Amino acid sequence: MWPIQTSDLARACPRPHDVGLLLLLAMLAGCDGQQSALNPAGAGAQSIATLFWWMAGGALLIWTVVMGIALYATQAHPEAHGIRSARWLIIGGGIIFPVVVLTGLLIYGLMLMPQLRPSENVALRIEVSGEQWWWRVRYLREAGEAIELANEIRLPVGERVAFRLTSPDVIHSFWIPSLGGKVDMIPGRTNELVLEPTRTGTFRGVCAEYCGTSHALMKLVVVVMPRDEFDRWLAEQAEPAQAPTSELQQAGQLAFLANGCGACHQVRGTEADGAVGPDLTHVGGRLSLAAGTLPADVEAFQRWIGHTGAIKPDVRMPAFGMLPEAQLNAMAHYLSGLK
Repeated sequence: MWPIQTSDLARACPRPHDVGLLLLLAMLAGCDGQQSALNPAGAGAQSIATLFWWMAGGALLIWTVVMGIALYATQAHPEAHGIRSARWLIIGGGIIFPVVVLTGLLIYGLMLMPQLRPSENVALRIEVSGEQWWWRVRYLREAGEAIELANEIRLPVGERVAFRLTSPDVIHSFWIPSLGGKVDMIPGRTNELVLEPTRTGTFRGVCAEYCGTSHALMKLVVVVMPRDEFDRWLAEQAEPAQAPTSELQQAGQLAFLANGCGACHQVRGTEADGAVGPDLTHVGGRLSLAAGTLPADVEAFQRWIGHTGAIKPDVRMPAFGMLPEAQLNAMAHYLSGLK
């Protein structure tokens, strides 16, 4: 065995500035993407990001002044300044200056709050209920019944949207970082949030308040699109479910109804009219399954139906793993075909 030289260990160990560079790159990478408050795609998120950078600049300014005073105090000779000048240096730089900067930041932050709250002149109203561990979404319409969906929100770009936020079980927190701030969903209370998307794209929302075992498996997909595309999509969501087009899907629909799935789930246009779980009328056309836990494909549907508890601990939907594989496969094809 060759002896290990000290120079070899030195080369193998990362140097401090290399580690610092890696940490800086990791932090900068977190400022981009579908779930970043520092990559704003909404008017509210833009205001919050601007406030953040002003606060970061103010904090850096205060830190620089205080550290400068501390460095001066440790390096200067006692005879270099008198008691009066030293006192004013400490009071002015260590007390008055930070108070003035922080007061200015507080006033600026308070001035932003009224801009984020009013719900007048909104183009759309949506009710969102945070439940363990998924999102019930209802589009309120002036004409016609509300359209209920789950775990996915689509919005028209450039228009103000008012959200009414509730919860039937525990405290959740509704947050789409790229579009705006977060608001708690408190049982027995209705809170309101107004968002105004400024660019199209797909973004991710989360529950920002620990709400139980599968809190981390409670994602929300948000798609911002042009108004004409949004209107077509919403009109499609208002339609009843498509009839099965193949023998396998027909068998899946029969299995779905025969095994009592319709007692908890609604599929408009069929006998399934449950109100406990998510509305599945167009579940096959969504971008994800089980609140962002799985992709919306046939294999994922079959896994979810048969092994819900293993995929999402403590989920309230019972697993149907005792059913024959053929029935699970048929149900998966049926649900994935509900576009």
